[in-house]
Amino acid sequence: MPNLIAAESISLALGTQQLLDRVSLGIGTGERIGVVGRNGGGKSTLLRVLAGRQPIDGGRLTRVGGLTSGMLSQDDDIDPAATVHHAVLGDRPEHVWAGDPRIRDVLSGLLGGIDFAAVGGGDAIVGPMSGGERRRIALARLLVDDPDLVLLDEPTNHLDVEGVQWLADHLVHRRARSDNAFITITHDRWFLDEVALATWEVVDGQIEQYDGGYAAYVLAKNERVRIAAADEDRRQNLLRKELAWLRRGPPARTSKPRFRIDAANELIKGEPEPRDEVSLVRFATTRLGKDVIDLVDASIQLGDKQILDKQTWRLAPGERTGIVGVNGSGKSTLLRAIEGSQPLSAGKRKQGRTVELAFLTQEVRELSKVEGWRVIDAITDVKSYIMLDGKETSASQLAKRLGFSGPRQQTRVESLSGGERRRLQFLRLLMTEPNVLLLDEPTNDLDIETLTSMEDVLDGWAGTLVVVSHDRYLLERMCDRQVALLGDGRIRDLTGGVEQYLQLRAEQEAQAAAAPDRASVAGRPAATSVTASGGAEPATSAYSPAQQREARKEMARIERSLAKLAEREARLHDDLVAAATDHARATELDAQLRALQDERADLEEQWIISGEIAE
Repeated sequence: MPNLIAAESISLALGTQQLLDRVSLGIGTGERIGVVGRNGGGKSTLLRVLAGRQPIDGGRLTRVGGLTSGMLSQDDDIDPAATVHHAVLGDRPEHVWAGDPRIRDVLSGLLGGIDFAAVGGGDAIVGPMSGGERRRIALARLLVDDPDLVLLDEPTNHLDVEGVQWLADHLVHRRARSDNAFITITHDRWFLDEVALATWEVVDGQIEQYDGGYAAYVLAKNERVRIAAADEDRRQNLLRKELAWLRRGPPARTSKPRFRIDAANELIKGEPEPRDEVSLVRFATTRLGKDVIDLVDASIQLGDKQILDKQTWRLAPGERTGIVGVNGSGKSTLLRAIEGSQPLSAGKRKQGRTVELAFLTQEVRELSKVEGWRVIDAITDVKSYIMLDGKETSASQLAKRLGFSGPRQQTRVESLSGGERRRLQFLRLLMTEPNVLLLDEPTNDLDIETLTSMEDVLDGWAGTLVVVSHDRYLLERMCDRQVALLGDGRIRDLTGGVEQYLQLRAEQEAQAAAAPDRASVAGRPAATSVTASGGAEPATSAYSPAQQREARKEMARIERSLAKLAEREARLHDDLVAAATDHARATELDAQLRALQDERADLEEQWIISGEIAE
């Protein structure tokens, strides 16, 4: 692939930190690259260098003639006096943008919740918009312009689950062509897996390059660590635990990158499950007793908006639940109702006598009283030691697990970045040893390494967990159950996870389009909802029982075929070893092996499709 941009031995230092140290790389046409790395490691700086916004200290950066590029930075540069229409579409005549299906897709996908209908009269002004709305306007402007090279810095910030899904589909199916490319910095692991054909990790001034999205990156990095490790201790790292989660999860998650299944299984041999759910629930029940927090026939009315309408939700000991929903549907309000700070309009809230509750809010205003303190003092002020994973853990050890190295623990709280402040408040909450933990958008401002560390810590925490997040990966990884708020006052149980939520939202929008004069569009009537006993009413499947039985039979047939293919593949590997000195025979065996692997991939695709029908 011809390069759009080529970097040769580029270097850049900001202050005393060497962000890029003689880095060489190329961005070819058709490439889709995800960038990961620690906060402050130089990811955004790298994008600014590639965009031509940041001069370099040394080396050479070459761009192909006529290349157009555009960058979505974390701070927008939109004129606050501009209308939404002009900010997104510029001076394009209406017949041009209205007749272009690609532009219409961007407008509906990103600006559906913004007052764009009034743009003809220029009434919708950018200035009064919220930060999230301004960011969506900036992203829409960039995608409408459609430059050859698109550079995105945390594009999923301020997008809900549907917005992230739309952006992934747009980048992969609508925008991707053989003559353009895009690079995205993201901490959203689901999004990274969906869009990236390659992953770059910015670490210690270098760019480590990996093929594939997040799952393939985890495997490849594990392999590098395993090969480079001097002893077994180097292999005991979080990535192996993350890989164990990826391999043991739904087949659909790992079928996309299609990395070597046998290599992955060999790497995680002997690795225990990320969480021992049975023992954690048993311990949580011992700490909490039978009663945790119940919302009984609860209603919440905010102005003219009905957040909850006579809903009952009984939290169980050890329950790990994720809450999804459109922006403004009341997710944070529901968390506050569980906490007890949000009054109910009707119904009642009951709390068990042994409940010790902690709440990580989005604003982390709770740190204002320790601004002048050192990080370690802000943690030990709460407690010096806690029990985690069945053993005593010091405040310093826990801080190190969550990215605060020894020197960083001596930093003043007022000097911390947004992500570090969020980590610190999470640490302070854990040191109180709560048995009920509420997290409101915990992924904000956190890099992937910190997220995996947070998940690792919570794997050994015994208690009831409720999480509001738009991060699909985190919801699957951290929670055993998901519920949805669709804006109709009900809490729906999602037995099918986020995929079911997206289906419900699509049905809701279709009903709204078919009957715009209805007072309420409630989504699929037969969708699951939380019952008074904490259980769920079964959802009506889109497939008949006969179709589901046939799908289960097909799955069983495919599994038998896959087992036979695995045996044939093992024999072919043995034959290849035996024919190492016979080039012609080795070439023939290699062709057979490739054909067999293609057959296996097709069968795995069929298994996934049948699994969706059989659910």
